[in-house]
Amino acid sequence: MEIKSLHHVAYRCKDAKKTAEFYTKVLDLDYAMAISEDHVPSTGEDHPYMHIFFRMDDGSCVAFFELPESPEMGRDQNTPLWVQHLALRVKDMKTLMRYKKRIESHGVEVLGPVDHTICQSIYFFDPNGHRLELAVDTTTPSMRKKLSSVSKAMLEEWNKTKKAPHHADWVHKK
Repeated sequence: MEIKSLHHVAYRCKDAKKTAEFYTKVLDLDYAMAISEDHVPSTGEDHPYMHIFFRMDDGSCVAFFELPESPEMGRDQNTPLWVQHLALRVKDMKTLMRYKKRIESHGVEVLGPVDHTICQSIYFFDPNGHRLELAVDTTTPSMRKKLSSVSKAMLEEWNKTKKAPHHADWVHKK
């Protein structure tokens, strides 16, 4: 496999300054850089933008585009709020709980922690309405092996029936 890691993931934002304040002050990410142009390099379109990047510990970035000349951003009304989200890893439960307290102290509602067996997570929304997850990986090598061993069969069953296969339902059964 030659794809090594995430370079950056980009989302749209409503306000670059408010977004920068949230990701630096609330989530403590490094404001790595900003790029702003009147033309889109990949398409040549005339479309002014501000593109801001926030670096994580591994060097990858979460980035945002503010597009002042585009219609107001919305969300996909046909997709439940819990589906599209960005999950960021933290090192341990102590760190997760410290972030929960920190995020709540900024007036942001936090759900969790939620025990998914393979991880413990908290969920919240950024100022743009993007759902975020902070997660502690609690997967063991045997769990990974067990989940990997049924993944192809699960996908095939899902593809045929569009009903949830139960090969890995042990993850959420307590």
